[in-house]
Amino acid sequence: MRMRLRSYVLLLTALTASAPAFAQQSALTVSRNLEQLTDRAAVIVRGNVVSARMEKHPELTNLDTVVVTLRVRETLKGQAGGTFTFRQYVWDLRDRMNAVGYKKGQDVLLMMIEPSRYGLSSPAGMEQGRFRIERDGTGTEYAVNSRNNLGLFSDVGAGLASKGMTPSPAAATLIARHRRGPVELRELTALIRQLASGSE
Repeated sequence: MRMRLRSYVLLLTALTASAPAFAQQSALTVSRNLEQLTDRAAVIVRGNVVSARMEKHPELTNLDTVVVTLRVRETLKGQAGGTFTFRQYVWDLRDRMNAVGYKKGQDVLLMMIEPSRYGLSSPAGMEQGRFRIERDGTGTEYAVNSRNNLGLFSDVGAGLASKGMTPSPAAATLIARHRRGPVELRELTALIRQLASGSE
């Protein structure tokens, strides 16, 4: 009986230890609001995915990465040309099968951190700084991240005030009322531009 119990404990320990290997799709990251994501991002771009391919890191050959190229439609912060390419580390086995969810033609807004010394980057706050762009029946564009924009505008008003900035009436309403769900892209990008101007 004691040996069987010990075997169960060892099995449970092994399963628990292996859990982080499957963490990227549901990675636990600290919740960040739009001001924090904007401050953290070196480049913020909106564009369409041209390609997304899995490949080993050229120097750290044991690392799996995805190399994503966008056709840039708009740059909200930093410098980006007509195309923008980045390399992101992939640690979740499931994400190796689908290039971390990047698909050719996908319309996205990305808030990208400064690349590391090894050329690796990712959206600020991981999934929080990566928005897919959708359109409703009238053609109005909306942005939503994989957290359904939960907490995106928490304390943003206070952050603007600390920088001596006053949000537009539309932005003030958005900050005060939004809790979760898609946000009109036009309003989101206007607020990002304002926040970016205060962090430069």
